[in-house]
Order: sequence, then C-alpha cells, then structure tokens
Amino acid sequence: MSFDNLNLIFPLQRALTEEGYTTPTPIQELSIPHLLDGRDMIGIAQTGTGKTAAFILPILQNMSASHKTVKSRSPRVLVLAPTRELAAQIGDSFATYGKHTRYKHTVVFGGVGQTPQVRALSKGVDCLVATPGRLLDLIQQGHIRLSSVEYFVLDEADRMLDMGFLNDVNKIVDMLPKKRQSLFYSATMSPEISTLARKMLSNPAQVEVTPQATTVERIEQFIFFVDTDNKNELLLHLLRGKHLDCVLVFTRTKHRANKVTEMLNKSNINAGAIHGSKSQTHRTKTLQNFKSGQLRVLVATDIAARGIDIEDISHVINYDLPNIPESYVHRIGRTARAGAEGTAYSFCAADERDFLRDIEKLTDMEIEVAEHNYHSEKAKNATGDAAKPAPKQQRGRTGSAGPKRGRGKKGEGKGGRSSSANKDSKNKGGRSENTNGGQAKSTTSKKNSGRNSGRGSGKPKSSQ
Repeated sequence: MSFDNLNLIFPLQRALTEEGYTTPTPIQELSIPHLLDGRDMIGIAQTGTGKTAAFILPILQNMSASHKTVKSRSPRVLVLAPTRELAAQIGDSFATYGKHTRYKHTVVFGGVGQTPQVRALSKGVDCLVATPGRLLDLIQQGHIRLSSVEYFVLDEADRMLDMGFLNDVNKIVDMLPKKRQSLFYSATMSPEISTLARKMLSNPAQVEVTPQATTVERIEQFIFFVDTDNKNELLLHLLRGKHLDCVLVFTRTKHRANKVTEMLNKSNINAGAIHGSKSQTHRTKTLQNFKSGQLRVLVATDIAARGIDIEDISHVINYDLPNIPESYVHRIGRTARAGAEGTAYSFCAADERDFLRDIEKLTDMEIEVAEHNYHSEKAKNATGDAAKPAPKQQRGRTGSAGPKRGRGKKGEGKGGRSSSANKDSKNKGGRSENTNGGQAKSTTSKKNSGRNSGRGSGKPKSSQ
C-alpha cells in the first residue's frame, strides 16, 4: 500500500512526498482509516513505529473539513506527552506534515521560561502539544482554555503513568469537552492503563502492530556477563575496538550517567549526558550535538530518553540493565527506528541476573551470550540474593538518636547517595521482532515469527 491509497488531501500528500515518504507503516495503514472516520482509538505500539504521523495526518485532514477561525488560548487539538523531548518532536512533526496547511501549532513544557509559550498561545494556535505539569500551570494562570478541544491525544500512556502523571492526566481529561475524538497510545496495556483508556474513550477501535512487549526485530542482541568493577573497561573496549559510530548508552541512575560520561570524555571519546536533573537548554543542545555527530556517545536514563527519535543510532548499550523489563524493549527500540536495523549490547553483573531473567521471560527469548575478555562466571551463574541488588542503605551515624541539630550544609543530614550496582546486560544475538516490519493487526495480538532480510533491502521509506 502507498499513501495514495489512504485518500489524504493534497497538502498532506505534498508534505509526505517532500519528505520522501511513500509507504505507510503498519500502524499508519491500520489507524488512518479509523481516524478519518472520526472514531476513538487505542493504539498499542512500541516506539519507532510511525505512530506520530498516524495521528497527526488524519487530525489535520479532519480539521480541514471545517473552516474555523483560530481562537486565542483555545486550541482545537491537544496532544499530551510525558517528556519535553517527546513533546518537542511531536511539535516538529506537526510542522513537517502541516507545512502546507494553514494550521498553527505550539509546544509547551516545563524547564524553560513560559513567556514565549504564553505569547504564542495569545496569538492563537490550532494544535497544542504539552507536558501535563506545564499545561496545568498555564490553565491555572488563564493562558489556556480547553473548552474548544475537538481532538485529544494521549501519547505514551504507559510512561505517563510510570512518571506519576496519572492524577494530572485525569484532571486534564475532566476539563475536556465530552464531544471530542480521543486517541490513546501505549506500548503496553496494564489494568491501570486499561482503566484510564475506558475513561477517555468511547467505543474505540483498537490497533496493535506488535504483541505487547515484543522486542523489535532486526536488532541483534547480545548479553555481556561482567563484574560491576569492569563495566567501564568493557565499555571502552567496545567503543575502541568496534565500529560503533552513533551510540546510545543507558544507565539506571542520573549519578551513574554523569560518571560514565565523565569517564568517556577523559578517555577521549566525545560523550554527553541527558537526564532529569539537566536543564532543558542543556538537554536540547546535547541532543543536537549528538544528532550532528559532534558527540559519538549519548548517555541517558530511561525517562530522559523518551522522545529521542534519531534514525542513525547504530548501537544501544545497556550499561545497567533496567529493573523494569518493559524498559528494555523501549531502550533497544531506539536502534531500529521505523524499519532500520541495529545492535543492542547489554551488560549484566551478578546483582542484575534476575533483571535479565525477567527480560528474557517477557520477550520470550534467550539472549545470546557474547564472548569477551571481561567475562564473569559469577555474574552468569548468580542466583538467589546474589542475583538481586543489595538493599539501599543510608549512610550516617548509627546508635541512639541525639537531639536534632540545625540545618547544615546543603545535602547534609540526608542519607548518602544510594548506589545500585552497575549491571551488565547485553542483548543476545537472537533477532527479535520489529514493530515496524512485524505482522500488524487490529484488536487481537499475534506474534510475528518471520525474520526480515538483511540490511540494505531497499524498501520504500516510511514516515515516522
């Protein structure tokens, strides 16, 4: 199927042609007809499947059917995203696909001054992309009214709940008009997420392009069993000895992201870190430097990496294994965007062994073990308490509590920084399933057993 078969209006077709997109991804092929008919929808899809275009294109087309004048502070479209990076990239997609339409958009998120955002809202926008916290702040200040919203999109609902935004999302949904078209996207569908979907949606179509939590195919996955103390040396060994040109490294904590970045730069490997404690200006600049090739390595935590959409990431390295197995799927999907191939290396220390078992159970595959000079049999064979992280402990004085003292220097009087042991886990070489190239379906889920052909298959470019 080509985009010509989806009956999109000429301004949208023109934008797709200019971007070189000719073939819709599975979620686009299945979603767009439902959305053009005005139906609510649940989309179950991993990152990198092209879901952003799957909702932007039909929303822009449906808006064109009614010629309404843009109102100050009253958008017709509201898209909620969990992170600043994802919100910014959705905004970029509105600019790309809507450049030949008359519709205006803006993006609002925290971490930056709100004055430019308020100025854009006062001039009037048709489409608003927002993170929950900043949106509620601007509503409370009277800069945004939701009474005119006709199209509502909740993107990455699972991550929204993981980040503690459930109450904020419920507040926002309660402010929306009852008559609206609502779209709900999530990589997984837990009972809590299903409850939220039922509250938001009315008789929704359901589109699922990959079985829940199935790892994307065309990714070579390897696991590296290694002692925690050898993780830095193993990382340097891989970066120096292999052709790893554009590498995304994941850590479980912000502190470790900083330490790994510092170590790499001292070793003459250009690296930058993004996480929640970095300013938005820093995060934006670091991402730009990574995209441009000035940085060879980007070190990130799970939350900060949401919304990163860079097609040329060749390798994902899990310096620490995630303690939530679904996060593994999100992480390695960064190296297989919309059909591209990639490689995922995961380090696994002894106290991460149970994390690896959970990942392999979720993905229903055994990850191939890589041979390397820092191999640890202790990590490979760890069981029981040895396969779990040590309980977090607070540093400080022991013994009976004395009288409370006055406030000391910043950071004093609190428990010391708890450090979870670094975990090495490298994804095995078994290829897993790509959300983009896998079997797509509506309503029911079915695992895709086929393997795609090797690199350079010359398939038509798909939109994201």
